[in-house]
Amino acid sequence: MMTREASAVPALCLALAAALQRRGWMMATAESCTGGLIAGACTDLSGSSQWFERGFVTYSNQAKTELLGVDPLVVQREGAVSEAVVRAMVQGALHHAPVQVAVAVTGVAGPTGGSADKPVGTVWFGWNVDGQVRSEVQHFSGDRADVRRATVHHALARLLALLHDTATPPGHGDD
Repeated sequence: MMTREASAVPALCLALAAALQRRGWMMATAESCTGGLIAGACTDLSGSSQWFERGFVTYSNQAKTELLGVDPLVVQREGAVSEAVVRAMVQGALHHAPVQVAVAVTGVAGPTGGSADKPVGTVWFGWNVDGQVRSEVQHFSGDRADVRRATVHHALARLLALLHDTATPPGHGDD
């Protein structure tokens, strides 16, 4: 059975594609707990190469360091599921790809891996839209698949909202 979040993802990707193409912008993803599902959702859309540049699947701490430049001391001090790490991930994606927009996620999808401080369903999100970094934490319920689906939906929905809140550059208006 398809959840409401999952059924909304293709429409979110269409709207995201239009918003990015209007601006002539490209995007990248940096994903841990979703294992590339955000990039997969974006590239399910035909023509996505016009607005989607690349995805980094950085499931391990070592991958976060090697591919995105996340400081291993930050991971050690804050934990992989933290605001500091997701902000470093999104900045790393932007630094390692020729894009104006990036989204990053790191979380505990479960069913194992949770703790009192970071229970299963805890996901940190980071977005960089045209140089502005934003981050937030969400707590999702359900099984591993539910948490991952909700993460993909939230990452894309919030990115779209942030794009709508960002002024359209001169010469790229909605004529």
